[in-house]
Amino acid sequence: MSTFTRSSTSTSTSTSTDGKNGTMNGTTTEAPTRRPHLSGMTWLVWRQHRAAFWTILAATALSVAWIVYQRGQLVDFLDGYGYPGKSLDEAGGKLQQYIDAFSLVSFGLQGIPILLGVFLGAPLIAGDLENGTAKLVAAQSMSRTRWLVTKLALAGLVVVVSTGVLSAVFDWWWNPVKSEITVMDWTSGEAFNTTGPVPVALTLFSVFGGVAVGVVLRRTLMAMVVTFGFTVVLQIVWGYFQMSLGNVITVTTNKGVMEESAFPSMPKGAYQIDDSYLTSSGDLVGWSTCSGSGTDAARQACLDKAGVVGFSVDYLPMSQMNAMQWFGASILFALTAGVVAFLFFWGRKRLV
Repeated sequence: MSTFTRSSTSTSTSTSTDGKNGTMNGTTTEAPTRRPHLSGMTWLVWRQHRAAFWTILAATALSVAWIVYQRGQLVDFLDGYGYPGKSLDEAGGKLQQYIDAFSLVSFGLQGIPILLGVFLGAPLIAGDLENGTAKLVAAQSMSRTRWLVTKLALAGLVVVVSTGVLSAVFDWWWNPVKSEITVMDWTSGEAFNTTGPVPVALTLFSVFGGVAVGVVLRRTLMAMVVTFGFTVVLQIVWGYFQMSLGNVITVTTNKGVMEESAFPSMPKGAYQIDDSYLTSSGDLVGWSTCSGSGTDAARQACLDKAGVVGFSVDYLPMSQMNAMQWFGASILFALTAGVVAFLFFWGRKRLV
């Protein structure tokens, strides 16, 4: 077995005195200089999964290069258009190509947790259990715990580096038009699940969840199929609950409801959750109240009779996005830690 070792030499000179004629003789020796290299279990695990690791890192590098290019194109367009002094509502079809680019890249980023969960997480240990490599490792001097730690650490490192870099670069690309809902709504999975810590947390949980599935099932193909279902369900459940991570803000008015300016104003980019009529007693009534009253005068009379004095609107401001992402990511990180604990306290007993 060979290791990733590289050696370089440095020249050192020693001197000695010639006892016969008293002259100094110089001799030159070559001294090796050690450089950092992979060795032992780390080298073994990296070599075993190097194809998957290098593929992930190479795909990340190519994606980053493409996003950097697209960001440059977007900034040039915005500068030439006169944004933010000029509203993008007037851009028309000129903006659509950039919206399509955002959608395409976002779709790919949202698929990363599923892809890595299936093709990296599920086979990571299930393959060793199925082909007998785990038994060979257990027979060596190194413990199964160290083998498991190295496997999870290297896979986790590759996942964190790749998804963290992609998340940061995608957020940098989106930042010039972040407040424009017409480009990309911050509450949608396109933005919320592809920026900040969320991609890292979702992918880590998917990958380590796939590892746990593989440890239990001990068959690679079956583990990949089950992990695919697990990661898809995870995405659905996460999308259902992600907007409940914020603190809902309620704004009310008491200046009537018939005037155009009566509806309460909200910050730009705010996500409106619900709105209702507000009565003088503080009760909320639905929009259907007095909707069939005919003329405006008849409707106003109906609203007065119902005691409606204004609006009540619930919304989430865009300023909460970062806090919501970190709160959600902390939940996912905690779940990931639980999966890792399961792998160590239960799974390691069956890694033969």
